[in-house]
Amino acid sequence: MDMIDNDGFRPNVGIILADGKGRLLWAKRIGQDAWQFPQGGIDAGEKPGDAMYRELYEEVGLESNDVEVLGQTRGWLRYHLPKRYIRRNKSPVCIGQKQKWYLLRLSGDQNAIRFDRGSKPEFDGWQWVNYWYPISQVIEFKRDVYRKALKELAQVHSEIERKLTSRKR
Repeated sequence: MDMIDNDGFRPNVGIILADGKGRLLWAKRIGQDAWQFPQGGIDAGEKPGDAMYRELYEEVGLESNDVEVLGQTRGWLRYHLPKRYIRRNKSPVCIGQKQKWYLLRLSGDQNAIRFDRGSKPEFDGWQWVNYWYPISQVIEFKRDVYRKALKELAQVHSEIERKLTSRKR
């Protein structure tokens, strides 16, 4: 069930999944040439962290023991939907999303990534991309939120990279 706050924003979680080698999981929307990070709505009464694990499982088939949570954005990051995407016939009207973003590291096998766990698959492909790549590639109205989330989580990401790289030497 969609919850819309008093300002018209739907609470949502975004998932940035790192491979521990400096790259992030970039997923292709089913039947489209549109790529994005996994994300999804927070259900009524659900905590953001619980929603993140639910969406992680439904959208990319991973469970909590497949990942390590490295960090999350402090407040809500908001984006407005373009007017053409706003469904005026729905009540309450959703004008955009407010998101909490989570940075995860894949600790399990990347072969566990699959798109058929949820009731309706959202993605049909994925690839590892460099950390800043998604900002220039995601649909335009989400770019500012992607920039803010990646900027806020960049230090945590690079610290983890450093630790993992120095362990392997």
